[in-house]
Amino acid sequence: MLSQPMSVLPRLIRAACQPNAFSACGGIAGQVRALSERAVAVEDRPAFQTDATGHIVPHGGRLLDLMVKNAEERRALEASCTHKQECSDRNACDVELLSVGGFSPLSGFMNKDVYDSVLDTMRLPGSNLLFGLPVVMDTNDPSVKEGSKILLTYQGQKLGVMEVESKWAPNKAKETKLAYGTSALEHPGVKMVAWERGRYYLGGRVHGFELPKRVFPCKTPAEVRALLPGNTDVVVFQCRNPVHRAHYELF
Repeated sequence: MLSQPMSVLPRLIRAACQPNAFSACGGIAGQVRALSERAVAVEDRPAFQTDATGHIVPHGGRLLDLMVKNAEERRALEASCTHKQECSDRNACDVELLSVGGFSPLSGFMNKDVYDSVLDTMRLPGSNLLFGLPVVMDTNDPSVKEGSKILLTYQGQKLGVMEVESKWAPNKAKETKLAYGTSALEHPGVKMVAWERGRYYLGGRVHGFELPKRVFPCKTPAEVRALLPGNTDVVVFQCRNPVHRAHYELF
C-alpha cells in the first residue's frame, strides 16, 4: 500500500524532478526522467512499414517460400539424403511453418548460435529481430552428423529435406528456464522439451516437398495476406482450437 495519500504524489514527483532532488545515479527523479524519455521515444517511433498492397511487411522484410516446385530438383534432393527421420506431430508443424514462410525470416531450423541468441536475448543474431522461442529439429540418432541430409517423413508423406548444419546436446534445464521462466515439469512447455524432444538438436536449411495432410484446411501466410484488404487495419484472433462461445463473446 502507498505510505502517502494520492494527493501528495504529484507534489512528490514534481519535487523529485527538481535539480539536485536526488543524486544522478537514480531515485524517483531518474525513474520519472526515464519514463518521460521512453514516452517520447514511443511517440516518435515510425509507423509499421507497409508494402505496395498496403499490408505490413512480413517479419524480417520478406515472406519466405521454401517449397521446391521443380520435380527434378526434388528427386535430386531426395537422392542425396543420407538419413530418413519420421517427424513427430510437432516436428511436422514446424516443417510446415518453415516451408510456407510462417517462421520468416528463418530458412530452416535454428543453428546452435541462433538457438543461444534466441534463448539469451529473444533476438535473432545479426538482424536483432525479435524471436521468442527456439525452433529446432530433434533426434535420438547418434549417426546424424553435420553435413548429413535427412529426408523428413510424416505418416507416409515426404515433407522435405533438411541439410544438417549444426548438431548439439542441449542443456534442457537451462533452455526451459530461459524460455518459460521455469524448469518445473508441471509447465506444458517444459514437459514437451523434457519428454517429447530427443537427445540431440539439429539446425539447418529446409527444402519443402509437401505439407502435412489435415482434416481441416490451413491457409498459408501468402494465401491469408492475399485475402486481406489493403491499407486497412485488421484485427486477428488466433486460438489453438475451434472457436467456441467464450471466444465469440470476445468479439
